Amino acid sequence: MSLVTAPAAVAATLEEEEPEEAGEEGPFAEAGTTTANLPNQPSPLRWTGRFLAQSKVLKCNKNPKICFAAGSPGPNCCKKKCVNLMTDRVNCGACGKKCKYTEACCKGKCVNLAFDKRHCGQCNNSCEKGNYCVYGLCNYA
Repeated sequence: MSLVTAPAAVAATLEEEEPEEAGEEGPFAEAGTTTANLPNQPSPLRWTGRFLAQSKVLKCNKNPKICFAAGSPGPNCCKKKCVNLMTDRVNCGACGKKCKYTEACCKGKCVNLAFDKRHCGQCNNSCEKGNYCVYGLCNYA
């Protein structure tokens, strides 16, 4: 008999709980919309993109001086893009010279930061004389 009354007591307590208020704030409250009043029409974002609002980007192949402007990634022009040949992994030291996956471009040369004494863990981080670079740490072990 107690097994029958236990589910009835649980059902009674569930009915006593107050239902959620209709005016309760949801994830769309800040924007002033709710899921109930969203239109069934497709969103205008579907047929427009952020590229329509952008102005035409200048390319350095026609005007190489733009690479020297403030905010430019670098002073060199490779494949119509401004790059820094001293630090760019895809154009390291020369246009189109790629570093391997485990390497970085330091001073225009591809180096392995895990084992290079002059670039241990990061570019231009030299280990002291007599120390080795292991796993990007000087004198590891």
